[in-house]
Amino acid sequence: MALAGAARRRGAAVSGPPLDVVGIGSMVVDRVHRAPRLLSADAKILLRDVEDAGPVRVHAGGVVLNHLGWAAALGLRAGIFGRQGDDAEGRFLRAAMDRIGIERDLRIVDEPTSVAEIFVDDSGGRAIYMAPGATSGTRPEHVRANHAETIRRAARLTTEVSQLPLAAAREALAVAREAGVSTVVDFDLPPRDALAELGDEDALDAVLRGADLLKPAKAAARELLPGVEPDPLGLARAVRERFENAAVVVTDGEAGCAVAAEDFEGFVPARAVKAVDTTGAGDAFLGGLLTALHHGAGWRDAAQLANACGAACAEKLGAFPDAPEALRARVMELYEGTPLVLGRTATPEVAVVAEALASFDVAVEELAALRGRVDFGPALALLREVRARGGRVHVTGVGKPAHVAHYAAALFSSTGTPASFLHATEAVHGSAGQVVAGDVVVAISNSGETQELLAALAAVRRLGARVLAVTGAPDSALAHAADAVLDAGVGREGGSLGLAPRASVAAESVALASLSAALEREVGLSRADYNLRHPGGKLGERSGD
Repeated sequence: MALAGAARRRGAAVSGPPLDVVGIGSMVVDRVHRAPRLLSADAKILLRDVEDAGPVRVHAGGVVLNHLGWAAALGLRAGIFGRQGDDAEGRFLRAAMDRIGIERDLRIVDEPTSVAEIFVDDSGGRAIYMAPGATSGTRPEHVRANHAETIRRAARLTTEVSQLPLAAAREALAVAREAGVSTVVDFDLPPRDALAELGDEDALDAVLRGADLLKPAKAAARELLPGVEPDPLGLARAVRERFENAAVVVTDGEAGCAVAAEDFEGFVPARAVKAVDTTGAGDAFLGGLLTALHHGAGWRDAAQLANACGAACAEKLGAFPDAPEALRARVMELYEGTPLVLGRTATPEVAVVAEALASFDVAVEELAALRGRVDFGPALALLREVRARGGRVHVTGVGKPAHVAHYAAALFSSTGTPASFLHATEAVHGSAGQVVAGDVVVAISNSGETQELLAALAAVRRLGARVLAVTGAPDSALAHAADAVLDAGVGREGGSLGLAPRASVAAESVALASLSAALEREVGLSRADYNLRHPGGKLGERSGD
């Protein structure tokens, strides 16, 4: 499965048109819980349902993925790079990136994807427990060897002090500076936690100094400079002086933000909103700030757009902009600055293609998983026994599997195993008469519980036929009624609803096509034999050479 292997190794190609912003850092599955209040040690409380989704609701999240998502929702061409797990959580995040139009240059690895357990109280406050997963394994050599070209394509690079090792963040900043790419660092984690988990003081100092624009939360800035007056503007000035950044923006939650830059210093208040969940409001803030600066806005207007994004984020549950059009409209309602002409969000035209690519990925991944467990031995043994006794092959199914059955019967016949299609619903009305004792019926059903198919099998059983089940349900009625079972199971179908048979039909088709290849070899079919069965068309020309 070369294609599946490639899908695991990379998230996308790195060549392409310029990007407005590209980032490396946290890409997290947020598992959101609601509680009346946040607890201290040795306390218990009952969780509430999360928007009628039970006690937990799952969202895309992470400092970098969130702010890139908001930038994409506001029309920037955004990209993300780094390491991500080859697991259900990673697939969930990649689908979210595709839907909103974030280009991805990801190394897919056999490590878990980052997960955060988030507990939100009635006031919108939250407590977050993070498991960094694959992100924490990023090393400097990964950045330079695998992603330098992606960095060079961007106008701005963003990274973080949150989950990414400081050495990897420093290397990304170095590559960007070598290429003349503007740099941004989101200082999300208190320094004591960063030093405990991500690297040493020298690395932290290098990352903070490597930012043209540094965005610390107020709490992080206060811990970084404990002797400085705790007002946000004073902190912004002191941080800028200490680390020699072009600009520092200190966020102060619902109050607003302070900006210290060469051509502007001031505190910009935020609009008051009713907070539902403050998770990721600072990430949304940075997405807005990046967008405004990209369009040449002054610092006050940029801060106002950033504040509007943070407020819009706090009004909903979850940090990632899952409904970008509605959130973009809400941001512009809250924005009070000079009118901005934003780029067109990529979502309307990208989402449809992204859905197709995501469904394609599902099929590839499910086929790769099936490849690891499929056993053709029982099916081959049954067909070998039937052939030795002069029996014939019939293939049947109901609905979409009936189309697969037509294909399989034709393929078997052209490759040395004569086979006929059996109409399942007509079988109980006389068509079962094409089957005689000693024949084998290949019955296809993903669920294995299709009643019309089971009735047809009962009829052919009474005529003395054997049954080979091709199914995704090894404990189904079909499997129990069969002499042998060929696994064609998938965990997901693909598509926004996940209902229509897509991956399961692909699995059934590939399983039967692969079985036909084994039979072709077993009967010793030659090119001349193939040409006798298929003299027409290009295949006839090729096999007749």
